[in-house]
Amino acid sequence: MASLSDFVDFSQNTLTWAALSIAFNPIFWNIVARAEYRSQVLTRIFGGPYYGCYFLAVVIFSLGILRDHIYHLALENQPYYAPVHQPLLGGALFAIGSVLVLSSMYALGVTGTYLGDYFGILMDGPVTGFPFSVTGSPMYWGSTLNFLGVALYRGKVAGVLLAAEVFVLYWVALRWEDPFTAEIYAKRERERAKSKQGGKSQ
Repeated sequence: MASLSDFVDFSQNTLTWAALSIAFNPIFWNIVARAEYRSQVLTRIFGGPYYGCYFLAVVIFSLGILRDHIYHLALENQPYYAPVHQPLLGGALFAIGSVLVLSSMYALGVTGTYLGDYFGILMDGPVTGFPFSVTGSPMYWGSTLNFLGVALYRGKVAGVLLAAEVFVLYWVALRWEDPFTAEIYAKRERERAKSKQGGKSQ
């Protein structure tokens, strides 16, 4: 009877490093962003919120490139499994994921994409156009589709497992991030309302 170890080589160090890098990235940027929100460490170091946010953007983007590289190395060392080899479906998922990721980056801009909210760089209002009309978190789900698409394109069960890890981590991250971000904007609205009331009373 076949077992998972017949399709995934758990002895490969690259598989371990891929799983660790996938887990590290969202944990890292959430910890750093919350530290910035509470103490403005990067803002003080780089002389302003925009420069601090741009620095974090470069770091997060670079970590993403490194993660993707390790993921591809991990798949190279994993056994091929024909039933999982679905190049057409994999290519389609990767294309859809890329559209979601790139269009969301375009819609949000650098500061909107890379946690500018935590630096006090707030948007005027929620972005509701494409791709946010499709999903509230196109960057996360698009990235998940990219991982899954590559796994199916190359016929690697290990890649499917790593894509599942991406999905779970982003799902958890959203339940940590969304309420916090919502409170940032709610606080701004409360301050605006208070300011208007103060202006009327004068």
